[in-house]
Amino acid sequence: MVPHLTTALNGPLLSLEKSMLDAMPKIEHWFRTQWLEYAAPFYASVDLRNAGFKLAPVDTNLFPGGFNNLNPEFLHLCVQAAMVAVEKICPEAHRLLIIPENHTRNTYYLRNVVELANILKQAGMNVRIGSISPEITAPTKFETQGGQTLLLEPVVRIGNRIKLAEATVDGVTLEAFDSCAILLNNDLSGGIPEILQNLEQDLIPPLYAGWSTRRKSQHFTAYNRVASEFAQLIGIDEWLLNPYFDTCGEIDFNARTGEECLASKVEQLLEKIKLKYAEYGVTQEPFVIVKADAGTYGMGIMTVKSPDDVRDLNRKTRNKMAVVKEGLQVSEVIIQEGVYTFESIDDAVAEPVVYMMDHFVIGGFYRVHTGRGVDENLNAPGSSFVPLAFAKPCTLPDCAGAPDAPPNRFYAYGVVARLALLAAAIELQEQNPLNQ
Repeated sequence: MVPHLTTALNGPLLSLEKSMLDAMPKIEHWFRTQWLEYAAPFYASVDLRNAGFKLAPVDTNLFPGGFNNLNPEFLHLCVQAAMVAVEKICPEAHRLLIIPENHTRNTYYLRNVVELANILKQAGMNVRIGSISPEITAPTKFETQGGQTLLLEPVVRIGNRIKLAEATVDGVTLEAFDSCAILLNNDLSGGIPEILQNLEQDLIPPLYAGWSTRRKSQHFTAYNRVASEFAQLIGIDEWLLNPYFDTCGEIDFNARTGEECLASKVEQLLEKIKLKYAEYGVTQEPFVIVKADAGTYGMGIMTVKSPDDVRDLNRKTRNKMAVVKEGLQVSEVIIQEGVYTFESIDDAVAEPVVYMMDHFVIGGFYRVHTGRGVDENLNAPGSSFVPLAFAKPCTLPDCAGAPDAPPNRFYAYGVVARLALLAAAIELQEQNPLNQ
């Protein structure tokens, strides 16, 4: 079953969805030409927000950690996409080493690693999980959410390769493992560890895709170009699928420096949004999201509706904004147009998350939060996360059906998610040290 979606302002978005359905052959041809020019990331997930009058990506993750939330019925889509993705990187690959995040206490994340490994195994790969955590000094078994067992093995570096040493686990000998390629499911927020530097093996995604170097503002700069070209292609206002943004690069929340820069940019962005709201007859109050320009896990994020909100931050909020994952200090923020979500499931606020491998949509789910509002970040630490899988892939619209029929709404989600994926491909190409 498709979860029932409640969309309060569905008029203009139905028009946007209809524009996409009418232009579907043109859109798919355009995507094909783009993928001839740009190499799609190995995998990615995109957080979308559906405001009824606007459908836009608000975050793109190049190290997705929610494969455990995908509908198992779409496994065949995942496997086919994984085959294509692996063939592009290393056509003769038959061994693949996955390096996950170091945290081992999140049993849902560990379940994600199991599901990701399962997809790759079914794509014909011999897969093992290698840990770079200093806490993992011998092969160690962990129980995941759902009761599966995950074996993490310590990675060793020999020359310019990383491998798994021969080991015995429960009386069974595990052979030494030297892989053709290494798949990172670790976003490198804490920096690039020495053990991963200057390797001769293929690292997927590349090290410069990690948060130690990547910036959200780089991604949305690329997305501006993609959205502009796409909007011209199908004859719509680019704003309907593109959030405004700005940056502030000299902020220190604890020392309270850079606040005026931030407040000024917040004010300018809110004024731009107000003009668009007036143009489209939107009666909601404009807001922006201020978040760390680098980082994940919903840390270092706040909703702002007035420049005074920035000037009047209390100590608790300043402390929350000052530090993100791995204890990194925040000095650069992106100020992004806030996009309301008027979708809900059982009275809880919801937003769709679309998953892709190579340039294929392989499924998605709803991030649902019972304790957050329509103008708040739903990817919050400690949140009650209730994923519900899409019942149909985001790639097969029913052109004869109503624009808001589930496959059609999901097609629109798939289109916008692939626009963000294309932006990530452009971003990675431009950040490649070999191209600079």
